Amino acid sequence: MRFPRATATLLLSTVFAALLPTTAMAEQVNIYSFRQPFLIEPILQQFTQQTGIKTKVVFAKKGLIQRLQREGELSPADIVLTSNFSKLLELKDNGLTQPFANDAQRDNNIPARFRDDQRHWLALTQRVRNIYSSKDRRGDLSNIRYEDLADASFRGKICTRSGKHPYNLGLIASMIAHHGVSETEQWLRDVKANLARKPQGNDRAQVKAIKEGLCDVSLGNSYYLGKMLQDENQVAWANAVNLNFPNQQDRGAHINVSGAVITRYAPNKQAAETLLTFLSSEKAQQLYAELNMEYPVKPGVPASELVQSWGEFKADELPLTTIARHRSDALKLVDRVGFDL
Repeated sequence: MRFPRATATLLLSTVFAALLPTTAMAEQVNIYSFRQPFLIEPILQQFTQQTGIKTKVVFAKKGLIQRLQREGELSPADIVLTSNFSKLLELKDNGLTQPFANDAQRDNNIPARFRDDQRHWLALTQRVRNIYSSKDRRGDLSNIRYEDLADASFRGKICTRSGKHPYNLGLIASMIAHHGVSETEQWLRDVKANLARKPQGNDRAQVKAIKEGLCDVSLGNSYYLGKMLQDENQVAWANAVNLNFPNQQDRGAHINVSGAVITRYAPNKQAAETLLTFLSSEKAQQLYAELNMEYPVKPGVPASELVQSWGEFKADELPLTTIARHRSDALKLVDRVGFDL
């Protein structure tokens, strides 16, 4: 049986493509990103320049995990970039990830406490869960501890976002890891009694409330101070507060992270592995530090000049995997004490 020339050419091309090694076809890595375009795109441009591997990104603030679940084996996504630790755990717990390969360079770049012990997720940046305080009404609180937020001296003076937000759940989980469930429950009840208002808004809204005199202290991630200082509409809020690193005389300040996973059905896993290694590199870590005022996870890479001006701090070195074991208990405690009510 003879085929028309065009048909024969198409058949040969299809057979040839099927015989090509996977590495020859993996010229693109597909990314689902919870992280904002302004932060990711400059880093991905550097990756493409260095490796020749193109990137295609879908950005969304929410819904990407549900999208992966719907797509199943047909998902085009190779990597998911998250903005917090909670999403890393959710992706793994829902069976949407696969282990990445052992890589000496990547392991050297990222300390073990910032990597899943089963290699399902990798932290890429870190941020501190700080305590912001009013310059005028509270002055220097450089020796403050998270535990102190339960003290009666703060009655009616604390503002915070929802206790169920991933940033606060991570902090509560770390408190459980250090103090146990019972002691942390009492701490959380006392903090609730000290709230100036019902938990609401984001971290920046709490600093605004301090500026307006609604409260004296709040919980907030470190990089938000930099964002407010660069926003002409919010710089007055930032200038009204001190940024305090908690627990500097004992265990150190609680750390949250952003990170990445390789998806369970990644069609371009080798390219995804290459991207993960690049994101852990000094170049990418420097870009993260400058663009979003977060702290690099790679030792030796400096924070931005603005972030360095806030001073050095001691971080809680409790492994993220240890904190993760207590997140479900943390959520139960938030409900039990009616923290958001």
